[in-house]
Amino acid sequence: MPPWQLRYYKMEEIKSTTVDEWDNPELREPVESNNELKTWLVDYVGNKCAPTDGNVTVEMIVNTMADDFPEFVMAVAGENFLRGYHQALCDIELNKDENKYNTTTP
Repeated sequence: MPPWQLRYYKMEEIKSTTVDEWDNPELREPVESNNELKTWLVDYVGNKCAPTDGNVTVEMIVNTMADDFPEFVMAVAGENFLRGYHQALCDIELNKDENKYNTTTP
């Protein structure tokens, strides 16, 4: 179709949703007490946070752990950061190796 005919067609509206890349819905999930440690932790956090609906969420546990045992949370976060950083460096190196064989000429 020639470009001058495009003006006669109705453009459809594109609907988009805003995505919060920092949102983690798993944090809002209630925690089931299915072992001794979880039972103790859910009771502890439930008594401390006193949720109105009675459900203790993962986010409540993370926040409580950060307040009451920051050394543990920092150790886990630090390990997670280092593993992610290492993976990124491995991905960059792999990409570099692939690109040297995929050369194209203009």
